[in-house]
Formats: sequence, C-alpha cells, structure tokens
Amino acid sequence: MSERASADYAGLATRIVAFVIDAALIDLVALVVAAAAALIVSLFHFPNDVQTVLKVIGGAAYIIWAVGYFAGFWSATGQTPGNRVMQIRVVTADGDRVKVRRGIVRCVGLVLAALPLFAGYLTILFDAKRRGLQDRLARTVVVEAPQLSIAATKRAQRRAAYDSEAPATPLALD
Repeated sequence: MSERASADYAGLATRIVAFVIDAALIDLVALVVAAAAALIVSLFHFPNDVQTVLKVIGGAAYIIWAVGYFAGFWSATGQTPGNRVMQIRVVTADGDRVKVRRGIVRCVGLVLAALPLFAGYLTILFDAKRRGLQDRLARTVVVEAPQLSIAATKRAQRRAAYDSEAPATPLALD
C-alpha cells in the first residue's frame, strides 16, 4: 500500500464514538447472558466457594467475549459494528487484513493504553498516522473507509442486474 495522506487516518473522536458503540453491544450481550445464567443458577443452592468459582468463570468468559469480538471483527472485515457506523477500518501498516493474533495484540494494547490515565491514546492526536499505543504494538493503522449506505448498495446491485438483463440494442419496430 502506498503512503496515505494524513486526512485518510481516523482521528481520536471518531475512534471514541466507534468504541462506545462497540462497548454498548458487548455489554448488552454480556448482560443478557449474565441474566440468563443468574436465573438458572438461582434455581440451585451452591456453597459460597462454588459461587466464587462461577463468578470467576463469568469474568473470564466476559474477557474472552470482548477480545473475541474485537479480534474477530478486525480479522474478518477490519471493522467492528462501531467502526462500520463511523466508516473506519483497522488494517496493518501495509494495508493488509489484520490477522487474529495481531488483533489480540491490539486488544492488549487497548488496555495498556488506558492504564496510565489514557495516555496511550493521546499519541493519536500528535502522530502523523494517528496511531495510539495499541496501533504501534500491533503495527496497525485506522483508516477512513467511506461506504455506500445499505440502501444505495442495494439500488446499485439492482441497477447492475437490470442492465445485465436488458437487451443490448433496442428492438426495431416494423
């Protein structure tokens, strides 16, 4: 991939909004699963030690779910649902697709960037490629990915299908 202009890199505010959307989706699913699990567990009487183990398992499942969400979407399409709404995409520094392992490294970087009072995210404001700590660790960049709306895409597909079915030359009338 050629060197991109800095205008093509996603800024901090756009990335924050995308992250908030993703966090809401992650937490919504986790809340539904936790409520269902709590309802089922409430039917049984477990000793305190077992309850503690179940809570630890639930916490571990939440972490696996959150990491899997980000790494899965980044490796599959480069976009989480929040990124899609904000029209941005995560790619490698070379412009290739992010692989799962690199996505996991980037998730670890998200946490590390937040630890020192979110200082790892401030570099997005000053870096020419708008990279935060997580991007440097995973060797990724976040680029703008403008796309047609779903309705516009469907219209274009219908037009292309219609054009391919229509006769190439008009029928001559006798």
